[in-house]
Amino acid sequence: MKGPIGVILADDHTLFRAGLRSLLEKVPDVVVLAEAANGEEAVECVRRFHPRVVLMDLSMPRLNGLEATQRIKRKWRKVRVLILSMHANEEYVCRALQAGADGYLLKDAAGGELEQALREVSAGRMYLAPSISRAAVEENLARMRADHGAPPLTPAQRQVLQLIAEGYSTREIAEILNIAVSTADTHRMLLMKRLGFHEVVSLVRYAIQNGLVTPHTE
Repeated sequence: MKGPIGVILADDHTLFRAGLRSLLEKVPDVVVLAEAANGEEAVECVRRFHPRVVLMDLSMPRLNGLEATQRIKRKWRKVRVLILSMHANEEYVCRALQAGADGYLLKDAAGGELEQALREVSAGRMYLAPSISRAAVEENLARMRADHGAPPLTPAQRQVLQLIAEGYSTREIAEILNIAVSTADTHRMLLMKRLGFHEVVSLVRYAIQNGLVTPHTE
């Protein structure tokens, strides 16, 4: 593709986004179109600015990077998503690839690697950080495809689960999603029933294990 590479920065840490912007402003043919502080803003920025690449954090409030990536790839298949994460664990990488990500870069990467990764995914190629084992990722992907033990959740259910795990009350979830409190409460009860849990702490643990939230902020 010809022309400058339009980029959207999606991360909930303002200083980290500022550092990324500063680095990218020095890269020829790269233009930062907008910034997003959560997954919902990232999706909206893609709709408004039509970037070629989204630099996406995994752990963001309200809508995490995995869910945002899925929404973006479902609506705008040509938009490339490069995940930026502090987690080198192959399972995190696999979940990102399953969501539709085109690359996975660690946050401690040097500026030169950021430019390389950006250009690779922009050109339609997959990029994985050098420290990530491709063989291990492929093995994990095969295992995850074969594992049908976990019941599938709809995108709406996953977002409600994330908000519960982030500590939002039923009323706050209703306000965020613009639904009735009774509907939000029904979502909570159905999640409990679907996953076989009887307490919120189990939902939180499940959300962490499945990459919807992380035990530590990035």
